[in-house]
Amino acid sequence: MKPEGYHYERRAILGLIASAVATLATSVRAESAPTIKVFKDADCNCCGAWVEHLRAHGFVATITETSEMQAVKARSGVPKALSSCHTAEIAGYVVEGHVPAHAIQRLLAENPQAIGLAVSGMPIGSPGMEGGRPVAYDVILFEQDRQDVFGRYKADRPV
Repeated sequence: MKPEGYHYERRAILGLIASAVATLATSVRAESAPTIKVFKDADCNCCGAWVEHLRAHGFVATITETSEMQAVKARSGVPKALSSCHTAEIAGYVVEGHVPAHAIQRLLAENPQAIGLAVSGMPIGSPGMEGGRPVAYDVILFEQDRQDVFGRYKADRPV
């Protein structure tokens, strides 16, 4: 014979367990979300659109506005030929310009020896530069004395 209130106690315990599991899953997901620190000029709108692209793909992004972008690029080791409008840092890498989230995720998964990734200029259709007819562009993996094509993209997908 079951004691009075047995069903309520069992439901309460199961509810607590379910709540604990959900809380744990949420905190694990938050801890594993890559954090990227973005440096941008306050007057640049496309940089904010690029940050929203990253957030839509699971990145946690912080933004630091500065009028000293050339100093940020020099400190970060970005070659002048690969320069774009914003510079970011993630997991010891530098990300310059409108690099798609897909390429950054691949960079983090493969963990190559490099300074980082770059998309020079502002290709139409790249993340943050949506609108118009998208063009194909290269994402460059760069080191101090070497640059290689890491992937070719159109919009935010590999081609």
